[in-house]
Amino acid sequence: MAFSDDAVEVRAQGWRALTAFHHLVEDKLEAALQSGTNLSVVEYSVLDVLSRQHGELHMRMQQLARATALSTSATTRLVNRLETRGLLARFICVDDRRGIYTELTRDGQRLLEQARPAYDEALQTALEEAAAVPELAPLVDMFGDLHAAL
Repeated sequence: MAFSDDAVEVRAQGWRALTAFHHLVEDKLEAALQSGTNLSVVEYSVLDVLSRQHGELHMRMQQLARATALSTSATTRLVNRLETRGLLARFICVDDRRGIYTELTRDGQRLLEQARPAYDEALQTALEEAAAVPELAPLVDMFGDLHAAL
């Protein structure tokens, strides 16, 4: 099935807009997190995902990789760094000795709580900036639609 040049261009423009939106948001978040807590966006995401477990502060490494959109090897390297900093701990699953859980430590929870206001403020600022760019405004609107759906 062949696509017209117009369809290809529309997809390319959409992809460029999504990439620009992602970079704008990520740059704001990275700057805010680095200055206040010395966390990267992906480190913050791991701590945040672990903190949002229903009644649990741990999850299997494979689940964590999926939840943060990282490869298994990237997740392992990241967890190693965060564990070295005392923000996470790992332990063997008692039901399945092959499984490894990653758990948020008290220090990790404290750092996340310290970082969350800066993250939220930077995200809000980034979304406001993106909303002022005509090519990015529809992507910002999707956040509102997503929030309403949830």
